[in-house]
Amino acid sequence: MKGKIIGLGEILWDMLPQGKQLGGAPANFAYHVCRLGGDGWAVSSICDDELGGEIKDVLNKKGLNAILEEVEQPTGTVQVSLDAAGVPTYTIMEDVAWDNIPFTDRIMSLARESSAVCFGTLAQRSAISRETIWKFIKSMPEDSLKVYDINLRQHYFDKELICANLEISDILKINDDELEIVSTMLGIEGSQVERCRAVIAQFGLRFIILTKGSKGSDVITMEKVHSIVPEKITIADTVGAGDSFTAAFIISYLKGEPIEKCHTLAGKISSYVCTKAGAMPEYDNHILSQL
Repeated sequence: MKGKIIGLGEILWDMLPQGKQLGGAPANFAYHVCRLGGDGWAVSSICDDELGGEIKDVLNKKGLNAILEEVEQPTGTVQVSLDAAGVPTYTIMEDVAWDNIPFTDRIMSLARESSAVCFGTLAQRSAISRETIWKFIKSMPEDSLKVYDINLRQHYFDKELICANLEISDILKINDDELEIVSTMLGIEGSQVERCRAVIAQFGLRFIILTKGSKGSDVITMEKVHSIVPEKITIADTVGAGDSFTAAFIISYLKGEPIEKCHTLAGKISSYVCTKAGAMPEYDNHILSQL
């Protein structure tokens, strides 16, 4: 597996009930890529403020490679509340640093060295970051992997944006609630599998990863469906679990493993992350031995 694997978009502080934790789906993805042995990089923006300095310190301690361009807007924060099952609800601050990611020469150079990128919808709520994400993807090698982890949040999306992202993607990762939204937008009906296959056909995707919370997940191609159900665990919180799932799946997929093996590994990793607090937990010896 050659080339850098990029999490492109928001980096921020999740303000959890027990204290702040570094987060943002692309940064979480890059962190777990690194923990799983890949050359993971986070690409985003911060401010030269206290929270931005703390992000740098945490990334250094965690050994996560990053290009964090400094801008005038404040470093991003998200207020996170958890329900009784540990499921998060987000209040996302606007016009923050990651809304203003500039497309710099070093970001362009990184794009040209990348084997895969994972990007979402949220960081594209602003024109500046949206343009940078698109320029980054266009600068990547033609055979690189583009993973659209859709991550619909609040009102920060529309049909035009979603369709444009699907057009440039190879793989879509989506949860069951998001599938309902996208299906309605596109006028697609039928079972979950039928709707996913309609999206695959319309946009030329390789496959769709459909996550369903406690019901597990499916990887859907035009020919088959592979399903897993998560093991019973004690959940600390689910913050970052989906990002760890994506990282584990893509790492394995880039190594040429069959979809079934990629999917099984992703399920194990995301279950492990659910037993830990925060989006970027350390990996203990037990989980490392399974890898």
